[in-house]
Amino acid sequence: MAEENRVTLHGFWASPYSKRVELALKLKGIPYEYVEEDLRNKSQLLLKYNPVHKKVPVLVHNGKPIAESLVVLEYIDETWKNAPKLLPEDPHTRSQVRFWASFLQQQLFESVLKVLKTEGETQEKALKQVSEKLNLLEEGLKSFYSDGNPCIDIEHVGLHDLVLVSFFGGYKVYEELLGIKLLDPEKTPLIYSRLTALADLPLVKETLPPPEKVVALLR
Repeated sequence: MAEENRVTLHGFWASPYSKRVELALKLKGIPYEYVEEDLRNKSQLLLKYNPVHKKVPVLVHNGKPIAESLVVLEYIDETWKNAPKLLPEDPHTRSQVRFWASFLQQQLFESVLKVLKTEGETQEKALKQVSEKLNLLEEGLKSFYSDGNPCIDIEHVGLHDLVLVSFFGGYKVYEELLGIKLLDPEKTPLIYSRLTALADLPLVKETLPPPEKVVALLR
C-alpha cells in the first residue's frame, strides 16, 4: 500500500459502527489495514487518535485520524468519489439521508440494544419503542423511494443503508435466539425488503459478525 495514500481502520469485531466503515471501504474498493482493538485494554494509538471519546472506529488516512462513524462515512465519500456514492447530490435529499441515519443511530439502535440486553417487562417496553421508531423510519424512507423500492446492488448503497444493515443485518438470528419479533414485513414493508436485499449481498455477508456471537457478547 502506497505510503502517500495509506488507510488504517481501528475497529472492534462486534461494533456496528466499525462494520459500517468496513463496508464503505470495501464497497469503494479502498485498500486498508485493519487493527482490531481490545476495548477493555485500548491501544495507545487509539487513545492518541481519538482522545475525546476513546472509541472505535477511527480511520487514519495518511496519518490523519477521523473519528465517529457517520463522520468517517462522509469523509470516505468525499475523498474517494467513485461509486457507490453514499450521499446523493441533491442537497435536500442529502439532508434527509443524514437525518434518518442520525435517527437510526441515536434513537432506534438504543432501543434495540435494550431489547437484546433485557428480559420480561423491560424487554416488552423496549420492543414497543422499536416498533414505534421503525414506523417513523418507514414513513421517512418513503420520501426517498416515491417510485417504489429500487433494486439493491453494490453500486446503489447509500449511507443510510450502511447504518441500517450494520444495526439490523442479523435481525433474523436475534429473533430466533431471543424469541422476539423485531421486524414485521406487513407494517414496515419498505424497511423489510430493503434490509433483506442488503443483508443478502455477498460483501455484507462476509463483513458483518455472526449475530449469535453478538448476542452472547451483549448478554
